[in-house]
Amino acid sequence: MTATPSTLVSRNPADPDDVLLRISAPGPRAATDSVERARAAQTAWLPAGAAARSAALGAVAAAVEAAADELAALAVREVGKPLTEARAEVARTAAVWRYYAQAPYEPTGTVHETAAGPGLLLTRRRPHGVAGLITPWNFPFAIPSWKSAPALAAGNTVVLKPAPEATACAQKLAEIVQGALPEGVFTVLPGGAAEGAALVDAADAVSFTGSTAAGRTVTRAASARGIPVQAEMGGLNAAIVLPDADIARAAAHIAAAIAGYAGQKCTATSRVIAVGAALGPLREALAEALRAVPVGDPADAATVCGPLISAAARDRVAEAASGLRVLAGGAGPEGHGPGWYASPTLVEQAPHDHRLLREEVFGPLAALLPADDLAHAVRIANAVPYGLVTSVHTAGLDTALAGLDRLDTGMIRINAPSTGVDFHLPFGGTKASSHGPREQGRAALEFYTASRTYTLCPVGAI
Repeated sequence: MTATPSTLVSRNPADPDDVLLRISAPGPRAATDSVERARAAQTAWLPAGAAARSAALGAVAAAVEAAADELAALAVREVGKPLTEARAEVARTAAVWRYYAQAPYEPTGTVHETAAGPGLLLTRRRPHGVAGLITPWNFPFAIPSWKSAPALAAGNTVVLKPAPEATACAQKLAEIVQGALPEGVFTVLPGGAAEGAALVDAADAVSFTGSTAAGRTVTRAASARGIPVQAEMGGLNAAIVLPDADIARAAAHIAAAIAGYAGQKCTATSRVIAVGAALGPLREALAEALRAVPVGDPADAATVCGPLISAAARDRVAEAASGLRVLAGGAGPEGHGPGWYASPTLVEQAPHDHRLLREEVFGPLAALLPADDLAHAVRIANAVPYGLVTSVHTAGLDTALAGLDRLDTGMIRINAPSTGVDFHLPFGGTKASSHGPREQGRAALEFYTASRTYTLCPVGAI
């Protein structure tokens, strides 16, 4: 019996009756075919040289900037990203392509003297071939770009499998990128789990961003094949507030990290740890800051917290807050139409084994937790399966630095929200948050290439 293709449906989270796209998933064979075409294209893409690759990536950056308004509006409509954040994501996307446009000119190896006798020893980094990229819906342009651009700069070709919820955004990005690159160098493969699994089975290297469960499946499959794999997965990020912090400023930063884009970021804050005397003032200030967060239509530039990506995502937020003492939020906002909205919510008195302290909810919800001192706060921050990012709020950097090395997270931000990415630096976490080499910056170029060692001896020397 021939399997019936599944249907991919992308809806506007602010108005679920607004269907952007309805297509049949192409099936696993399409993944294999895409990789085969990309592998054929790679044989010409790499020898084209640094100038060709640099010019192509620079042209993508320029095209992204030219289409900025259209791209931002599409992100608002397809994934419910608030307009101001959508514009910022598009600007970052262009900056990522421009940053990596310089990478083809970077050195790809080193020269060494031999231990004895004439000759040279060389190290050289070479591309893997076809990079299979599996990306989420929450940053529909930036994440595909910060995976694709370094892969392409290093001489790989790319097959991108986006989340079904962001298929229209991925297709628009592909239209822009393909306009600057030779045929077959960049391909978008729509689909779901079946297409993603087939891509992992066919590609020469795999980069994944998404849920922890899916990421573990991807890493197991890629590792079994012996191909390079990196996976960015969940987060259960903490904000630590010391008594000497500027409480109002800290509350504003943390509220933004809880509620921005309805908490749908792997770097969002979901645990707020108040040290000692900071607890009372922070409880009041943070609750007030969350109540003041503008919730509503993502097409409104003033909106900070728009809808969640689906009804199921909205319901998970309500379920996670159930039974806890609510300091702010806790009920669905009124008057925002038919979309999947949830109020920015702060709770306290969560038992240590509560799901909110063990699982990533991925919504505008955080738990307030007390700590006796910095050492206690660090223990609380570390006592979860994840370790992506921690923010620390204090006026005394000496105090913060004393505890930073004990935080088991990949990124630490001082007096800043936990959200925010510097694309020219390594990005990643510890424990269940990340697997394999880091993303972004020069770390990405290293992931998308393999080091080779060459021994050059004069004729007759051996």
